[in-house]
Amino acid sequence: MFENMRKYKAEALGTMVLVLFGCGAAVIAGTSLGVLGIAFAFGLAIMAMVYTIGPISGCHINPAVSLAMFINKRINLKEFVYYVISQLVGGIVGALLLFCILKLGNYSVANMGQNSFGDFKWYGAFIIEIILTFVFVLTVIGVTGKKGNANNAGIVIGLALVLVHILGIKLTGTSVNPARSLGPALFAGVDALKQLWVFIVAPLVGGALAAVCGKFVLKSEA
Repeated sequence: MFENMRKYKAEALGTMVLVLFGCGAAVIAGTSLGVLGIAFAFGLAIMAMVYTIGPISGCHINPAVSLAMFINKRINLKEFVYYVISQLVGGIVGALLLFCILKLGNYSVANMGQNSFGDFKWYGAFIIEIILTFVFVLTVIGVTGKKGNANNAGIVIGLALVLVHILGIKLTGTSVNPARSLGPALFAGVDALKQLWVFIVAPLVGGALAAVCGKFVLKSEA
């Protein structure tokens, strides 16, 4: 019981760090960092967390990753539910901390690093997020699978997140993670909330497809 609680607390902590530092870098220093800098902020955040909380929880910090792990029977249903709850809580706390920091510094809170459809209709953003999430979660599945190299998992997963952000930032802001999208949207206003469903459903679809591909095509579970 206590071991499981450590896992869930670790997931909440890891997701909080991802949202605070990833979205925070985009909001506060985005004009200086550019696309590449923001992409690396997200990648470095998850890389740090893989080596920090990975030994405790596996460092999913993303409901799409947890769904893939559940589909491939690496976690059970109860663990999946608690992982997702922990991640959503962590994402909200991370966004709350960012909101407070912006307020204390008299920065605008109109931009919280929320995702958006950009120049696309909802279905365009939906397809983009499925593709981005599929690539990212497939990487996670592969590198942590029985044939993967767990010692290098943090580097590989971090760089995979950098990769999908390089393409996705100018398109949708890159979600690939419902917990990362929920927190900022809650503080960003009505428009972000109206579009939020795409950034919840599409990553889950992409994660599920990655799980199936990993199991039956890459044989990651064999």
